[in-house]
Amino acid sequence: MRAAKQKLYYFLLGAVSVVVILFIPGSVLSDETAALKSYSTDIEFPQGYKIVSPPVPNYLEFAGESVPLENFDVKERIEREFIVNTYFHSSTILALKRANRWFPVIEPILKKYNIPDDFKFLCVAESNLENVVSPAGATGFWQFMKAAAKKYGLEVNSQVDERYNVEKSTEAACKYLKDAYDKFGSWMTAAGSYNMGVDGMEKQIERQKATHYYNVVLNSETSRYVSRIIALKEIFNNPAKYGYDIKKDELYQPLKYHEVVLDSSVSDFADYAAYYGINYKTLKLYNPWLRDNYLSNRSKKKYKIKIPDEGSIEIIK
Repeated sequence: MRAAKQKLYYFLLGAVSVVVILFIPGSVLSDETAALKSYSTDIEFPQGYKIVSPPVPNYLEFAGESVPLENFDVKERIEREFIVNTYFHSSTILALKRANRWFPVIEPILKKYNIPDDFKFLCVAESNLENVVSPAGATGFWQFMKAAAKKYGLEVNSQVDERYNVEKSTEAACKYLKDAYDKFGSWMTAAGSYNMGVDGMEKQIERQKATHYYNVVLNSETSRYVSRIIALKEIFNNPAKYGYDIKKDELYQPLKYHEVVLDSSVSDFADYAAYYGINYKTLKLYNPWLRDNYLSNRSKKKYKIKIPDEGSIEIIK
């Protein structure tokens, strides 16, 4: 008897459900269905933002040498770096802002040494225009290892490290690149060697009997290296094309300073800074190559110290 009642209950419940569904206005169901369809396929996320593959020009060159985009492997390697650096928003924005400050410093030095202007983008690839230190110990804008820095005339010790001096490290990089070009006869290959060293590049070229950078099988980092520089060049020269809308007043301005000659020892750079009306932090900001708060300078070497022009920086009291 109880089982029969349960069957009757479920039968009536099902019948009522069917009636309710049949009498629901069709427009309600169609509206809900349309809403679900819109949510799943047509919704814009966010504010119409589209994630697309950035355009790769049909023709690219680096330092006057054409990029062989007709080779599918080269084109895909280049495209990878366009995608990575276009969508690496924070890094690329900061580099674009810093370039306004530092390219005017780097460009005339490249010109002085007859190094193609495109190599300023190698500096971006190396450090993002920051005085950074890699896990391996490569240091500064141009990421010199200690031995290479000394080979190309930079002073590196506990008190002075000229790898942090943008002007002097750029000169050292120019000397390196000139040697590399003389060795390989190609600016692309010279650029690639900057990542793995002249000896390492030369060994692989001889081993593989190759003549073009893009024909040499290299480690993953060096294989991507020149393509990244080429992509950065295109993005920096056409930022709006790749979605970057940075206003002129948002760019970092060049530092305004004058130089004083220091040819003696300094017992305390905090006192030295105070003499010029600034603080130790500001002195270090303009002269990051000073690595300690004193300088022995027993040889009486002449150093040029940058002192900010009056009114060019607000000194925090």
